Parts: sequence; C-alpha cells; structure tokens
Amino acid sequence: MTSRYRASAPAESVNSLSPRRRTIVKAAAATAVLAGPLTAALPARAAAGTPAFLHGVASGDPLPDGVLLWTRVTPTAEAVPGSGLGPDTEVGWVVARDKAFTDVVAEGAVTATAASDHTVKADVRGLEPATDYWFRFSAGGTDSPPARTRTAPAADAAVSGLRFGVVSCANWEAGHFSAYRHLAARGDLDAWLHLGDYIYEYGTGDYGTRGTVVRPHAPAHEILTLADYRTRHGRYKTDPDLQALHHKAPVIAIWDDHEFANDAWSGGAENHTEGAEGTWSARQAAARQAYFEWMPVRPATAGTTYRRLRFGKLADLSLLDLRSFRSQQVKVGNGSVDDPDRTITGRAQLDWLKAGLKTSDTTWRLVGNSVMISPFAVGSLSADLLKPLAELLGLPKEGLALNTDQWDGYTDDRRELLAHLRSNAIRNTVFLTGDIHMAWANDVPVDAGTYPLSASAATEFVVTSVTSDNLDDIVKVPEGTVSAIAAPVIKAANRHVHWVDTDRHGYGVLDVTAERAQMDYYVLSDRTSANATSSWARSYRTRSGTQKVERTYDPV
Repeated sequence: MTSRYRASAPAESVNSLSPRRRTIVKAAAATAVLAGPLTAALPARAAAGTPAFLHGVASGDPLPDGVLLWTRVTPTAEAVPGSGLGPDTEVGWVVARDKAFTDVVAEGAVTATAASDHTVKADVRGLEPATDYWFRFSAGGTDSPPARTRTAPAADAAVSGLRFGVVSCANWEAGHFSAYRHLAARGDLDAWLHLGDYIYEYGTGDYGTRGTVVRPHAPAHEILTLADYRTRHGRYKTDPDLQALHHKAPVIAIWDDHEFANDAWSGGAENHTEGAEGTWSARQAAARQAYFEWMPVRPATAGTTYRRLRFGKLADLSLLDLRSFRSQQVKVGNGSVDDPDRTITGRAQLDWLKAGLKTSDTTWRLVGNSVMISPFAVGSLSADLLKPLAELLGLPKEGLALNTDQWDGYTDDRRELLAHLRSNAIRNTVFLTGDIHMAWANDVPVDAGTYPLSASAATEFVVTSVTSDNLDDIVKVPEGTVSAIAAPVIKAANRHVHWVDTDRHGYGVLDVTAERAQMDYYVLSDRTSANATSSWARSYRTRSGTQKVERTYDPV
C-alpha cells in the first residue's frame, strides 16, 4: 500500500413513545439483523458457543507511537449487544508489519465482560511513526478479520502530504453506507474523520428516506437506556461498508447530537421529554458510555470528545465537542443569539481551542467541527423554498432566518474566536464540518454583513450527509431540482459562500500539502442502493496564507 506520509528527514520513534417531529438534517449507519433475531443469524461457531467477531474491528486516534484498537466479541449466542449477558472472555490482540502476521511487533490480551457490552480496546504504544500496521483479535480459537491501521508522523517530521476521508450524518434507515465502501476502496487514506451523527436515536419510521424506511434499525423504538444505545451501536457496526472502512484506516471521530438526541445541549434536547423519557442526565450518561464502549475514541477532557492530534509539522487537528457544554438553543422567549452569557463551546473548551491555535507551529490548523461556523442568512428565498429549507434546518418557518443549532445561535463565541484568529495573525485555519446534510465551501468572514470588504479569518469545508435527508428529499423532488434554484439565492445572500449543493449525498476527501488544503467532494448515485456508484462532483482549496476558498477543477 502506498505510503501517504512522505518525510524529508528520518522520523523519530516514539426507547417506545410517540414519534417526534424533527426537522434537522442528520443521521447514522449499519446493516443486517435485528437484535432480537440476531442469534438466528450467528455463525455456526457462535451458535455452538464459540466466540465470534460479528461487529468487525477498528482503530482510531493515531499517535506517532501508537493507535487505539477496538473490537466486540460475541462469546455466546445470547450475548447480543445490550443484553448484559455472556461470560467474561479473554481476547488477545496482535499487531504486525504485514498482513500475514509474520513480523509481529506487539501483542497482548484484554478481558471482555458484560459490564462493557463485551467491547474491548487496546491502546497500543511503542510503534514507529508514519507506519502501516496490521492487527487482529482472537478469542477461543477464533480470529477476527485482519485490518490495517497507520500511525501519525513524528511531531517534528517534515510531512509533504496528508489525506483524510471526511464523512457525517449516516442514517441507517435512510439507505446504505456506500460512501464508506467507496472510501475503503481508495487505499490511500491516512485516516478518516467522522464529524458526528455516526448513529441516530429515532424509532423506526420516525426519520427515514423521503418518509420511507429503506432498512429498519434496532431497537425499533427510540433509544433511551444504556441497553438501547448499545443495541443501536451494535446494529450500525454490522454494516459491511462501515466495517470495510474501519478495516482500512483509523477513524478520528467526534459526536454531534444524534449520538444522544436531536438538538442536544448540556441540559436536555429537543428530542427528550424530561420525566416521560427519564432524566436527561441518565440518558446522556448512557449515550456517553455506549459511545466510548463502541468507538475507538480516547475519552478526553471530562469524558468528552474534544482533543487534539498532530501530524508532523504539516497539520494539527483540534476536535471539538459542541454538545456537552452548550447553552440551550434560542427559542421564542429564550434569549438572544448575541447573548454573551450563552455558549456553544463552554469557557474551558474555547480557551483550549484559542490557546492551541495560537501556539500551533504547524503549517495548517484543522478544526473538526460538528456544526457550521460560517454565518448563513436565508435571504430572499421564495415561500416554496423557504418552508422546506426551514424544515431541513429546524428553523422557525415564519421568522428567524438562521439555524440556531449552529454557531449562528452563539454569535459571541464565534466573534471571540474569529477575533482571536485575526488579532494574533493566525493563518491557515480550516474548519471541517458536517451536520447540515449539504455540501458547502465557505470563507469564514469576520463580518458577514460587509463581506467581502471585511476580512476572512478562516475557511470551511462542509461535507454532505452519507444518507440523511437533504433539501430535495424534504421536498420530494428529483435530485438537483432544488439546488439549481436555491443555491444561487443562498450564494447571493451569503457572499462568503463559494458553493453549496443542497441535494446530494456523499463524502469528502481532504488532501493537505504545505501549499494548499483541498477538499474533493464526491456524490453517490442512489443512497437506497447497496451498490451505489460514486463520482467526483467538485473540488475547492485554500492556498496557504490566503484564508480564502477557490475552486479547482481536478480532484487530487
């Protein structure tokens, strides 16, 4: 496999309630059997009591000297995700330089228990930087599939190129995860970024595809309890395309709202009824626990997902948690988007982000950002477009022309952050964003009202959804119909927006060199088809030092 890290100098070692009205664009992923009938689909070995690896293996959070390995073992037929059943099982792991595992560099064992839903992790250290490795797990004489992972470059390495897959919003019921399959087939990714909504919390039929369900998830009800969240994660991890991508490259993931509940904030969520659905604190804790059990993500500050990774001298990646600390979204009678006492990041996280951006000595400062930071005004959209767009974005249909779940609802935090970038002459900051189920390429203006006369403090690449409904799906018209009308109007009202595609599903590939950071946008032929094809749509880049986006006419 061709190496994507090219160092110019030697690198150093080192739950069942009434359906919800919901209108935002986001969701998540998986494949196969319902949790109840899962035992009927178990391989003969598992049905006979031999451990089986039914949910694949994964790696994540690459460091120069290590990587986090993950799997879930099914020790007995009844030990399905969320069941709380099954014996303690020793799971061995091995890391090698080759797929045949003849050159083993590290190995060990961990115990899978019902207390952790029989998921296990191994935080392997002592590896070489910028190196491909193969790993697998074993239990009771059964081996998992082998998988590739890759370490990050040494902190001081001169790295000439990085390439990341970028995805967001994978709704199981809305279609198949062909985006993951096409990324897995590339074979050239250093890692892939999941920017949130890896799973969705809704009950079956509450949030499908143009009002239909392509494939039902499990459990069938809205997830509320720890067992529910575990079962839903388990469902996703049976998807063959998701497994394939996890087997090809390490993931770097952050959560957004649907890993908890729609429009989550620190004290609740739009899709949570206190009392009738238990307490928010209990639901939030259950969602967190299941997430860290089922994802190859290292818990960061206070068990959140904000943390920072470094890729040599070329780039660092600040990953944000924009759900755990945020104030409630503005509603009628609930404050102003400009209230300085309201926050999307929380004070500590914003200070951490500012400090990291200021002290960074890398060429590029990438920010994994779950909701769009660029300002967005609806402008003079016609009523027939404004209503579905408001539904898509969760906007008041008769009023406020902005999405208060995004940074637009927390303008004081945004002003402080962008002012920090400008006053400290911090260049080459690129926000990588999901959530909105549309693809965007934006400058991030200090003052959108006067742009382009005012400065751009950063740039932003927003990827569309893997499967979750976007604008043409909400309106139920052929793909491209809405975008052809809406995109020019959106751009006219938002001069910092270089491109927006409101209608298609897909993924991005971010390629970074010292000279530029480029996002190639890919779209799928049909999210409801397991055999959907993929095609390149457009590419945009930001040249070093410019803080502006420009179109380029070829993918990398």
